[in-house]
Amino acid sequence: MKLLRGIGVALVTPFNEDLSIDYNGLEKLVEYNISNGINYLVVMGTTAESATLSKEEKKAVLACILKIANSRVPVVLGVGGNNTMSVLKDLQSLDFTGISAILSVSPAYNKPTQEGIYQHFAAIAKVSPLPVILYNVPGRTSSNILPKTVARLAHDFKNIVAIKEAVGDMSQILKLLRDVPDNFVVLSGDDTLAPSLVSAGGDGVISVIGQALPVQYGNVIQNALVGNNIKTYTSHYKTLDIIDFIFEEGNPAGIKALLSHLGICKPYVRLPLVKASQELQEKIASEAKDFNES
Repeated sequence: MKLLRGIGVALVTPFNEDLSIDYNGLEKLVEYNISNGINYLVVMGTTAESATLSKEEKKAVLACILKIANSRVPVVLGVGGNNTMSVLKDLQSLDFTGISAILSVSPAYNKPTQEGIYQHFAAIAKVSPLPVILYNVPGRTSSNILPKTVARLAHDFKNIVAIKEAVGDMSQILKLLRDVPDNFVVLSGDDTLAPSLVSAGGDGVISVIGQALPVQYGNVIQNALVGNNIKTYTSHYKTLDIIDFIFEEGNPAGIKALLSHLGICKPYVRLPLVKASQELQEKIASEAKDFNES
């Protein structure tokens, strides 16, 4: 799965002020990222506010992105949930034309055991028509996929090819890198820790900040991949504050505020999320200006 190496971006879903989908903003966002060298697009993840989109909207957004991308970069589609049977039905019924892999989050709210997590993803692997990327994000799911469970899945199912790891714990990340097979792709789901994960032997990142700063943050990741630690961290230290800011009031309110400042799309989010406060918008705008000038 060399196509997953480097920087993928977890795209937002732009909205108009009336909270309808802003397809013009979506087109600008996709084109901005492809033209600035990102390696692949991730659609319908958490950052896309997929929980607030209807099935019809999800299909329309995906169709729009595929049309704009026009096979220039791979597209990864989020297909997950806490009802295993429902996820299996989606995998058996969705049209995956133009999709390179699926990203499937560990079940939220249910708090399954490690065996439950294993059986959930085993069931997905058995029916998925595409390679599967696991997604571990304990801060949202309230359960943690341990390295031994990831390694077990990777060994048992050839089509489970990667993980997006957002545990936020370098000790666990190092154990994960140690335990998985050599050809298994480990991607960061945390923009702050991504260079450290890559430097330790990982393969890249599925990024939030990258869709607003594809060149600057892309250079951080590319330098990490070739082992140029001085360039990696000299550049990465400049991004730390803006990364903190975009998550200060939750995702994707912060990244949408930054994208709005850059003139790419509007800052609106759907309830239960609310758009970034005026104070945070001003902090983001100020930091973006300083960052672009540095």
